Amino acid sequence: MAEWSELLAAARKAQASAYAPYSNFQVGSSILADGQVFTGCNVENASYGATVCAERNAIGAMILAGAKHIERVVVVTPSKSPKTPCGVCRQVLAEFHHHGDFEILSVGSEGAEQCILFSDLHPQGFGPKDLVD
Repeated sequence: MAEWSELLAAARKAQASAYAPYSNFQVGSSILADGQVFTGCNVENASYGATVCAERNAIGAMILAGAKHIERVVVVTPSKSPKTPCGVCRQVLAEFHHHGDFEILSVGSEGAEQCILFSDLHPQGFGPKDLVD
């Protein structure tokens, strides 16, 4: 399994490619899934609703490669304190939560860290299992 340091380095590299001309809030993310590392950065749009978060871009890369079992997630932001994924990203991450719980490491610009289980971040979330009641 990839070490947290490897995932953090990958997320920071992705963060450097973020396209955030409106918010100047560059985010990078890395996801360890099926033993492979996938990255993404946020891509803003003048039509704000068309903006795509780093986590969802990393999930897109993961799916494109055929991986589906998330093991770890890292999110890096330019804020001093760590920030967790937004509500939309939490819902997209919930799509892969049925494969088992995973940790999310959030890291701020000065190195402050917060590690949380996805199930604690998104309790009682709606996911694939809810479609078969």
